[in-house]
Amino acid sequence: MKRSFLLALTTPLVFTLAACAPQHPTITAIKTQPVAAGVNAHLNRADWPKSAWWKDYNDPLLNSLVAKALGDAPDMAIARQRITLAEAQAKAAMAADGPEIDFSADVERQKMSAEGLMGPFALTDPAAGTTGPWYTNGTFGLTAGWDLDLWGKNRDRVAARIGKVNAQKAELEQTRQLLATSVARLYWEWQTQAAIYGVLSDIRQEQNNIISADKQLYQHGIASSVQGVETDIDAGKTEERMADAAGKMKAIEARLQALTNTASVTLTRRELPAVEASLPTTLGYELLARRPDLQEARWYIEASMNDVDAARAAFYPDVNLMAFLQQDALHLSDLFRHSAQQMGVTGGFTLPIFDSGRLNAQLDIAQAQNNLSVADYNKAVVDAVNQVARTASEVETLTRKSQQHQRVERDAARVVALAQARFSAGLIAGSRVSEAKIPALQEKIAGLTLKEQYLDATLQLTSALGGGYRQG
Repeated sequence: MKRSFLLALTTPLVFTLAACAPQHPTITAIKTQPVAAGVNAHLNRADWPKSAWWKDYNDPLLNSLVAKALGDAPDMAIARQRITLAEAQAKAAMAADGPEIDFSADVERQKMSAEGLMGPFALTDPAAGTTGPWYTNGTFGLTAGWDLDLWGKNRDRVAARIGKVNAQKAELEQTRQLLATSVARLYWEWQTQAAIYGVLSDIRQEQNNIISADKQLYQHGIASSVQGVETDIDAGKTEERMADAAGKMKAIEARLQALTNTASVTLTRRELPAVEASLPTTLGYELLARRPDLQEARWYIEASMNDVDAARAAFYPDVNLMAFLQQDALHLSDLFRHSAQQMGVTGGFTLPIFDSGRLNAQLDIAQAQNNLSVADYNKAVVDAVNQVARTASEVETLTRKSQQHQRVERDAARVVALAQARFSAGLIAGSRVSEAKIPALQEKIAGLTLKEQYLDATLQLTSALGGGYRQG
């Protein structure tokens, strides 16, 4: 009896599933590359760099600029609104998976046709309960429905929406890191130009000393006018460089105003941070996996995979439960009587059998979107690996060059000290001390440029490693 009962119960289900529209997807799924899989295996295991890495510079002005950019920049506002939209769409998908109860009420005034099916009601016959041809019909009550989602189609759609919410959160963090990096790079570039401007002012002062001394020598017939002209030309070039540095500083201030969404930015001079080797001993996948753009791409893959599952579930039958409890009467005076009550329960069953290929087309679209997400992710990982390798190599190279240039600056300083000693001993004129100082100051400018390049490279490396992002 049990076997016969099970056979009788399962046979209709087997035939039902066999009658479903056939699946014949034409697009093959692709996989993540090995290097991408390596990144996935090390998500959220690193402690460097820190999330608020810009605070390590201990610069209150830089901190305030970054905070202003992260709070008021239009890009951040757009990213936040995308999260809000994705969350609302996820809530809508969740609500679609649950039962629904509605209350409705309506009143209708209608005239019955004497020639139609309801013709007897067009007559006036109180004994028969007809007062035609006009009636005021009233209805009110509750209706309920529930899609049982036996195959998980709605649940997959909810999971896809949640994946997109997580992707938008990662996009917000990516925007945050890009803004913070841009502000920090511009800030230290301004500090470099300000420092160069100061050194150029010192060079201009020394050149003025030389020009003054040459004029005195020329007036006494000791020197020719050619030497004075050459010094004047050099002074003119220095003034050009000062004007160029001042122009760059103004341009940087304008860009910072745009990034921080403020009317004006007031910057003050401070020393550039020292060049030091602060990188980890290895730059492995555990650091690369901290990049929010890779996290974003990975969540889009998850979402698209759930869309594929939902597209597959659409091939199977839908089962819906519906019920109603209403009061319905042809006369409003009878609407609240017990005899006017009506109720019912309906079990709906929808089976796709032939749809001219629509479901297969939707499945192909979902699979193609998933493949596109995987391909984008693979490319993003490869680009990230190359970016980290390039920027890390640049940081190491600039570290060595800066250390070597420090020795050059020390040697130039010794030349200046020797000239100063000879001047103090009365062996040379003061203008010769200025001539010795100018090359040393030029080397100082070269050192500032190298230091700024090093700072910029470290900032790019921090950004390439995700800026300490951790998935929330």
